[in-house]
Amino acid sequence: MPDTPTRRRRDPRHVAGRAGLYLAVALGAGIMLFPFLWTVVTSITPSGSLSGGPSLVVQDPTLDAYRTLADSMPIWRIIANSFLVAIVSTVLQLVTASMAAYAFGRLEFKAKPVVFAAYLATLMIPLQVLVVPLFIQMTRLQLNDTYFALLAPTIASAFGIFLLRQAVEGVPRELDEAATLDGAGHLRIFGTVIMPLVRPALATLAVFAFMGSWNSFLWPLVVIRSPELMTLPLGLATLQGQFTTQWDVVMAGSVVSILPIALVYLVAQRHIIAGMSHTGLK
Repeated sequence: MPDTPTRRRRDPRHVAGRAGLYLAVALGAGIMLFPFLWTVVTSITPSGSLSGGPSLVVQDPTLDAYRTLADSMPIWRIIANSFLVAIVSTVLQLVTASMAAYAFGRLEFKAKPVVFAAYLATLMIPLQVLVVPLFIQMTRLQLNDTYFALLAPTIASAFGIFLLRQAVEGVPRELDEAATLDGAGHLRIFGTVIMPLVRPALATLAVFAFMGSWNSFLWPLVVIRSPELMTLPLGLATLQGQFTTQWDVVMAGSVVSILPIALVYLVAQRHIIAGMSHTGLK
């Protein structure tokens, strides 16, 4: 009797294998979700302490930590700053990276391989190496302690250029040729042919750029002095005292910091998966 999919599904070995796979996936999901659940539980535990070790049991849950967080700092202004910087940085990266990706993927010019290789080489330079030169540059331009200083290093992204260039290379050139026969120039091809077809890669880059800007700590710490310009990571750093720390308040701030990232990822996860598969990234 031929081996059909129905027979394979009824095979005890197949059922056991599927059960083991589901168990492994559930275990991995639980391990990854546990830190977030622990953070939420600690934030609603009265006088949350870490001395007793991780626990998901809550006795007399309260929102006092969130009230203390709101009273100890201008949390809404800080959140607004983080959203402003993250959104503007993301938009600028999408614009610059998409235009550069089109140039590297569709235009022919001398030294293109060398220029592209130079862009990729910058991926090997960590931010810590660039902090001092960037700070000196911002100081000479008298731009320290401004929104522009926060945004300037994130306007262009070598990773974004590489990601979108891979997506542009995956678009058939026959579409460009057909648009050219209809009288379209580079600008029209870029806007009406290429960009709609690389939306998954754009969504992937948008999420990465938003997360990178939202979680950025080192550069804002160096360039920002005014409390009214602080972003959320800087605000959360002020909650840790030299000798004692209110961990329930710190965890409440962590929850506030995590939620926007989680929402952005949940909304764009379908596009992220498609973008990764289309661009060949693993």
